[in-house]
Amino acid sequence: MADYYIPTSKHSTTSSLKRTHIAPFLFVAFLCSLAYSLGLWQHTHSATTSNLGHTIPCTTTTNNNTTTTRHSSATLDFSSHHSADDDDDTSGTTSLDDAIKVYPPCDVKYSEYTPCEDAKRSLKFDRERLIYRERHCPAKEELLKCRVPAPYGYKNPFKWPASRDLAWYANVPHKELTVEKAVQNWIRYEPEGDRFRFPGGGTMFPNGADAYINDIGKLINLKDGSVRTAIDTGCGVASWGAYLLSRNILTVSFAPRDSHEAQVQFALERGVPALIGVLASIRLPYPSMAFDMAHCSRCLIPWGQHGGVYLMEVDRVLRPGGYWILSGPPIRWKKYWKGWQRTKEDLNAEQTSIESVASSLCWNKLVEQGDIAIWQKPINHLHCKANRKITQNPPLCPAQDPNTAWYTRMDSCLTPLPEVSGSQEVAGGELAKWPQRLNEVPPRISRGTVEGVTAEVFQEDNELWKRRVSYYKTVNNQLGQTGRYRNLLDMNAYLGGFAAALVGDPVWVMNVVPVEVKVNTLGVIYERGLIGTYQNWCEAMSTYPRTYDLIHADSVFTLYKNRCEMEDILLEMDRILRPEGSVIFRDDVDVLVKVKRVIDGMKWDSQIVDHEDGPMKREKLLFAVKVYWTAPASPDQQGSS
Repeated sequence: MADYYIPTSKHSTTSSLKRTHIAPFLFVAFLCSLAYSLGLWQHTHSATTSNLGHTIPCTTTTNNNTTTTRHSSATLDFSSHHSADDDDDTSGTTSLDDAIKVYPPCDVKYSEYTPCEDAKRSLKFDRERLIYRERHCPAKEELLKCRVPAPYGYKNPFKWPASRDLAWYANVPHKELTVEKAVQNWIRYEPEGDRFRFPGGGTMFPNGADAYINDIGKLINLKDGSVRTAIDTGCGVASWGAYLLSRNILTVSFAPRDSHEAQVQFALERGVPALIGVLASIRLPYPSMAFDMAHCSRCLIPWGQHGGVYLMEVDRVLRPGGYWILSGPPIRWKKYWKGWQRTKEDLNAEQTSIESVASSLCWNKLVEQGDIAIWQKPINHLHCKANRKITQNPPLCPAQDPNTAWYTRMDSCLTPLPEVSGSQEVAGGELAKWPQRLNEVPPRISRGTVEGVTAEVFQEDNELWKRRVSYYKTVNNQLGQTGRYRNLLDMNAYLGGFAAALVGDPVWVMNVVPVEVKVNTLGVIYERGLIGTYQNWCEAMSTYPRTYDLIHADSVFTLYKNRCEMEDILLEMDRILRPEGSVIFRDDVDVLVKVKRVIDGMKWDSQIVDHEDGPMKREKLLFAVKVYWTAPASPDQQGSS
């Protein structure tokens, strides 16, 4: 017979009753907790997969010509595994949900489309001062709503550092420069490999860029870290910038669209920083006091004309104490004037005008040796202002922000440097040498000229991005793999923390500060020894299609909410991203759900994952991969294959 517990007192009876009432309460609490946890898991799971009740299959053709279907909710494949023999499934796959808009491929004629530097549109604008080669973007109703195709036969570029010297012909199918610049050793076509080779030559450095840079290094110090950022005007295929990379000097190279076919496109294919650009009537899209060195090697810019305005723009973007290097006409004209097919009088007058403008800017001519002349900008304007009281030529620029440079007209005036208290003080603050300057508090922050950014904020941001990039590499293990990515773009760079965290990897980052942000931080990025540009993401970027291997977009769509269409920004990202390139989006989960619907319609593979601090954060990450596809083969290409 079982034993039963019989209470023997009032106290023990009360305790039993309490236990009897607590049990249902605990059970109900457990059910509530379970329901809450289930709801939280469902929210997180829907945010993680963001499939809105379905997944969009992406059909692609692989190397062995077998068709595979990958679902966007699956684990993403970041690997590069396509060759030039792959084809796109352009059969017009329809979405499984009518609410998702599918974006078709554009016509093959748009394979090199650069919307704001379109050759036909440019003809409508003034040819004086090359205004027609500046940015002229399409109207909203002219925007393409399709995906720009890679040319048939497109291959993944050679991995860095091999890409410095080699590029696939199929990726940039232009042989014009191999003929036009054959004697100058810019580029050669190798039919046996169907590829281009870049010997490192240039118009003014027939012995190669390395030897030319060594000659410069005999005249100024390129080894002690005092020169880190450079700008190359009229860059050709950017061999000067390419060979400076081994010396830890990071160069922004630029040239106009179509002056020589595909020169900037070749630079980017080589894995070298470059943008389409021209010195014409508007400022270059960089802040004041940005570059340690500026360079022109037979860039054919009329430096002495138009009141010297182009040299004044170089002066604006040069840091105090920075160098301007000129080789080619008119330097050493007494030797070369016959080869240049110009008169002695003409070349002498040109050099005299350049010397006059440089002097009016208070530059000091350091040396003219061989084919190279070098000037140095003063470290401050104390002496210059004293002289200006007499000459008044050119006048000091009116009181405006010298860092404003987006569709800002150039003026024939001298950009004043920040005030100093003594003749030996560097205006704006002295920079540490590279690599120390990367992590030291930049002078613009220590001087309090960047609103809301203190030394403490800078250091915290530095540590934050080290942690974030480390997390990125756990999700996309290809990010840490040498050679997988080379050209990176940060669409909303702030203080450059993303780029700084990757500085030890064989990549470079174009840091973009959108013109719509409240605080202009691009000057800080340059003071850190990094590079970047201004951009309005409601417009196209001044770059060719298939420029970048990886794009980082931090809060871009929150910033541009109600400014322009999300799909237009995403289609621009698709244009400038290489096939099998990757994107990392950071934003509010609701924003990313909308982004994912659009990129599903663009046939990207994608997946939303939790914030690095866990699932309780509303900010999430969306990792995406652009699926490999190309334009179909033409009849000639089909025959040859």
